[in-house]
Amino acid sequence: RGVRIGFAICEDIWFDDVTECLAETGSEIIIVPNGSPYNKAKNHVRLNHVMARVVETGQPLVYLNQVGGQDELVFDGASFVVNSDYSIPVQLPSFSEMIIHTNWFKKENKWVCNDDIITAEEDNLTLMYQASVLGLKDYVLKNGFKDVLIGLSGGIDSALVAAIAVDALGNENVRCIMLPSKYTSDESREDAIECGGKLKIKLDEVGISEITSKFESSLETLFLGQKKDITEENIQSRSRGVILMAISNKFNSLLITTGNKSEMAVGYATLYGDMSGAFNPLKDIYKTEVYSLAVMRNKKVPNNCLGSSGVIIPERIISKAPTAELRENQSDQDSLPPYDILDRLLIGLIEDDLSVEELVKDGFEYDLVCRIQNLLYISEYKRRQAPPGVKISLKNFGRDRRYPITNNYRDTLEAGSIENEK
Repeated sequence: RGVRIGFAICEDIWFDDVTECLAETGSEIIIVPNGSPYNKAKNHVRLNHVMARVVETGQPLVYLNQVGGQDELVFDGASFVVNSDYSIPVQLPSFSEMIIHTNWFKKENKWVCNDDIITAEEDNLTLMYQASVLGLKDYVLKNGFKDVLIGLSGGIDSALVAAIAVDALGNENVRCIMLPSKYTSDESREDAIECGGKLKIKLDEVGISEITSKFESSLETLFLGQKKDITEENIQSRSRGVILMAISNKFNSLLITTGNKSEMAVGYATLYGDMSGAFNPLKDIYKTEVYSLAVMRNKKVPNNCLGSSGVIIPERIISKAPTAELRENQSDQDSLPPYDILDRLLIGLIEDDLSVEELVKDGFEYDLVCRIQNLLYISEYKRRQAPPGVKISLKNFGRDRRYPITNNYRDTLEAGSIENEK
């Protein structure tokens, strides 16, 4: 009462004209209600914009942000207050709903918030994990489902997704299926069983060897004279997809996929196979980040997570070489460069929009850059058919990075120019 409050809505504070107009027309405190979605850099971006508006107007600003998930977007809260002297008396936590009472007094004709309600900002890995948990939780519950179904392979991607699901929904609402083939190692089966035990989830096993053999027998005449190739590998993946979808339909559980951003970028995934499902918590998380998130989750339980503390993802799952196990002695590195190299290259191509020339100058081999760039472009058709997933980065697939499926553009260098760079 007796205070003139100006309202700027969300991105109004990205520019100076709205808040300057409010100040010029008599506002004393500026309140900014937001529906601002999370990404890795968003907290710093928000604070920079708010500080700029406080500097320009000389007025305190209350930044209010909603909490919750809607499809790919997760709104992370993290509301705060900045006084006209640029101090921050209130900083609320990310990904947590909260109602507080703030106290204000007038000093030298300016309103000042004199609270000391500060929540320390979490590290980036923890925030990424919390975004994935809340995004999955709200997608499941707001769409009328109660529980989820996950194919648990014994690899790190499905193990991390299972952990996220338990943290989001509770272990009683997560069911996993191990779907071994003749190429599945004893180690993978053991790791899946151990992971299921640590997460305290229901784990069933349905073998696919008999099913894939029947597919291959049915196609034997048509494939006469043809060598075995990726076709037979994809039959395995699609057999798993059919089984998981059948269980999902029968028990009304939402099927969750487990492909990471590195795989989705280069098309290292099978349509109607491991891409079958309704939501993907890892869709915007690179493979190297998957490893880091698994290590982090084994060390602590982030706020609002329902899972147990301690090591919930077995160490061997984190340390062993990644493999799809679709043929004998297969490794991801048979088809792709090591993920630490691949991810740096993909970040350059996707997040930073670097050219081939710039990436070569950064030390990447020319042939590798062109190969990965080509895989990125030709895999667009797969990504168009992929389920939605939580936006984590500044440039996720679908909402932010939009390219045509039918394309013939490539960024290349003349051989001579490469020689000149060496």
